[in-house]
Amino acid sequence: MRTRTGRLGGGGVRPQNRQRSRAVALDDDTVDVLKRHRERQDKAREEWGTAWVKTGHVFTQEDGSWLHPGKVTDLFERLVAASGLPPIRLHDLRHGAATLMLAADIDLKIVSDTLGHSDTRITRDVYQSVLPHVGKSAAEATAKLVPLQRKAAKKATRRKPKK
Repeated sequence: MRTRTGRLGGGGVRPQNRQRSRAVALDDDTVDVLKRHRERQDKAREEWGTAWVKTGHVFTQEDGSWLHPGKVTDLFERLVAASGLPPIRLHDLRHGAATLMLAADIDLKIVSDTLGHSDTRITRDVYQSVLPHVGKSAAEATAKLVPLQRKAAKKATRRKPKK
């Protein structure tokens, strides 16, 4: 997180790190939330004037300066505790998102790219427990594409004369 920044633009956030850059697709609602955040940040920038720290980051301190990841983690933990939810780490949201994508039958390559994994094998190894469900779903979806053969096989077993 220390080496990444995010810039809003064109329906996605582009994280940047020293190794490489990738685009992360966002849904329209998230883009709208981020646009409203940018509007609030623009107002704060005007209020701070020349004291505003130009980092180019999407999420910053109120003066625009770098937001330490530990501060975000602390706030997240307080919000979770106040909500009455079971304890969850901020990083667990990443795993939750990946699991939901796989459960929604999103292609493993897309999930891997979204997470920034250099190879789909990393994603497969980390989320192996989710993949059997995905495989079963894929098998069922494929079988539904040939319903006549399934129905014909059921009828043939019903017609067999009993001896």
